[in-house]
Amino acid sequence: METIDLAYVGRGIHEELVAFVADQEGYFADEGIHVAIRDGVSWPAERLRHGAVIGLGRGLFSRLTDGIGWTALSVSTTHPLFWFLGNADVATMADLRGRRLAVHAPDTPPGVFARIVLRQYGLDPDRDLQCVVRHPGDYQMDLRRLRDGSIDAAYVGSTLSPEQVADEEGFHVLAWVGDHFQIPTVGVVVDPAHIPLDSPALGALVRANQRALRTLAAQPSRAVDYVAWFLDRLTREEAQRYYDHYIGPHFIAEHAVNLTVAQQAIDAVAAELGVAPIAPDDIYGPAV
Repeated sequence: METIDLAYVGRGIHEELVAFVADQEGYFADEGIHVAIRDGVSWPAERLRHGAVIGLGRGLFSRLTDGIGWTALSVSTTHPLFWFLGNADVATMADLRGRRLAVHAPDTPPGVFARIVLRQYGLDPDRDLQCVVRHPGDYQMDLRRLRDGSIDAAYVGSTLSPEQVADEEGFHVLAWVGDHFQIPTVGVVVDPAHIPLDSPALGALVRANQRALRTLAAQPSRAVDYVAWFLDRLTREEAQRYYDHYIGPHFIAEHAVNLTVAQQAIDAVAAELGVAPIAPDDIYGPAV
């Protein structure tokens, strides 16, 4: 049985769901491979490039800034699962002006996505509000700081359900990134210098990934079970709504990358990073 490493570079449903489904449903074993799922959140690009990586955003950033020839072979979604969450006094994105926002660093994929969406709302992230950079973890410290008033809003990811938190705490969901910015964001990406694109283990990994995506679409009740496993503060009804809004319509097998949308996303990311853009077919392989 061949072994291949697969690293996630962020936490939560956004990064972990598809690989988790493939593992739990036995799809890796059916393909005759052992997939060693690694926590690569803090790994540098040089370490990540020795295995397959889930984070396509991280791969694109590395391609733009390091010149590493990452190639994406599978795209699970183009809708990043990140949200702006305001406290009781911040009810709209416009209310962020002059406020304190806890957010990812501006040289990280989620941080750049946040800056792009802020600009779409007419907010300069460097002048119109105070961006409090923090290491995100599972965002529990953000919730604590929203409660005690030391921040006014937080940019959070999929280790929690923003609607459920807002309902419990009297907060407001201000915007979902996926409504405003689309980019191939999770799937399977490799550096061909270390893992050949015709590697049998890599092909098996991609097939299992696609099978897991088909399961999420074809077995919605089973998919809701997985959502509830990750987000165990949700009731069944809340997990169903989360699936209906964020997973079912957007995590798609055989996802065909719209090269026009991908180019717009690459151009926006490159502009935020202050580097030259690339053509989308430089990173998204023919299979996607």
